[in-house]
Amino acid sequence: MYGIEIDEQYKCCNRVHNTADMVIEAGGVKIGGGSFCMIAGPCSVESEEQIVGIAKAVKAAGAGLLRGGAFKPRTSPYDFSGLKAEGLRLLSIAKKETGLPIVSEIMSSADLELFEDVDILQVGARNMQNFELLAQLGKINKPVLLKRGLGNTLNELLMSAEHIMSKGNSQVILCERGIRTFCEHTRNTLDLSAVPLLKELSCLPVIVDPSHATGISRLVPPMALAAAAAGADGLMIEVHNDPQHALSDGPQALTPEQYADLAEKIRKVRAVL
Repeated sequence: MYGIEIDEQYKCCNRVHNTADMVIEAGGVKIGGGSFCMIAGPCSVESEEQIVGIAKAVKAAGAGLLRGGAFKPRTSPYDFSGLKAEGLRLLSIAKKETGLPIVSEIMSSADLELFEDVDILQVGARNMQNFELLAQLGKINKPVLLKRGLGNTLNELLMSAEHIMSKGNSQVILCERGIRTFCEHTRNTLDLSAVPLLKELSCLPVIVDPSHATGISRLVPPMALAAAAAGADGLMIEVHNDPQHALSDGPQALTPEQYADLAEKIRKVRAVL
């Protein structure tokens, strides 16, 4: 019997070889295969009161996972770069308080031990082609949320997923978070065509981050609804209790009240679909 020949370099996640949608589970929450996940929380963890309060609010609105940055790669060396280990400790407190599994960005494999209580390890856009980090994440038994780089093609994103999966970890979630184009009115340009294309090319779940894609809070709801309609397996949305005084990316964050309103609209769109 002959095997199926796959022309593309990415073999592990190729839809030709894996016809069924992959379902990834983190802390009891399923992502993919018809299961829609809502990930919400602040760009950066700032204090225990802040992260616990936001966690309770987004859970009440229906979020299944809590996001929060402890290690923050920033364009300027003078910007707030996260509380690091202390931020992860505060995320763990919020997890205990609410039961929400947590998602947080890892920037170096040297920090892996610190992420023991993190349910999904996020690889940010700047590290999408940090192949040493990807190789190390391929050796662990935890889901990895892989964000598309600012100027990377879909094939390059899938090849980065392949770096993780080829080392043994098949739990990869792809994230479209906008790419750099000539548009000057938004932080990035949200490539929603990536959602059906990635699902056609790959068996991996695909989620969308409209917060980083637009960089403008008022644009997050319409782009989130469009992403849900496009067939995304989930959304990652930034929520802050006081966006005007956020230590990072306040202009793109929704308030808890705005998030609750959006979550209800997304449920209605999903019901139609």
